[in-house]
Amino acid sequence: MTYPPPSGGPNDPWAQPSAPPADPTLAMGGQPIPAQPANPDPYAPADPYAVAKSDQGPAANPDPYAAPGYGQPGYPPGYPTPGYPGYGYAPPQKTNGMAIAALVLSLVGIASCITAPIGAILGHVARKQIRESGEGGEGMAKAAIIVGWILTGLLVLLIIFYVVVIVLAIATADTGGSTPTF
Repeated sequence: MTYPPPSGGPNDPWAQPSAPPADPTLAMGGQPIPAQPANPDPYAPADPYAVAKSDQGPAANPDPYAAPGYGQPGYPPGYPTPGYPGYGYAPPQKTNGMAIAALVLSLVGIASCITAPIGAILGHVARKQIRESGEGGEGMAKAAIIVGWILTGLLVLLIIFYVVVIVLAIATADTGGSTPTF
């Protein structure tokens, strides 16, 4: 076998075709395809950039300093397109009110130590409402749960610490009945 193989022959994939490729504008019978009728779209908006023709005289172009064939400077006013959504961002989602209240109560629990567990419980209720209704505020409810239970745990530890200190103070107190002398 020789390399490269000899060109030509019926099985040669690189052989050039003997006939030119078919013209895509011709139909199967070799006749040209008739042109499509040009019906203008009756619902197409008017061209806001259409300009006056220069052969219509100076009355068609009221600005004497404007170049012929160009319209007035500036942009034309926009017109609404009914049926199509506007561009931009989606409208903001409604936030669950209980999630806001839960976060506020959890954060107030830093100072009061009483509202933290209430905020945590309301956070759980708010998350359930958000899952059912699809409202916003999932992050606030989750933050209320975390902050509320952490502060509640710290409050419980503080109460246990005070109870232990009081019990130790009572156990080590002098109960001899004598009054101190000054």
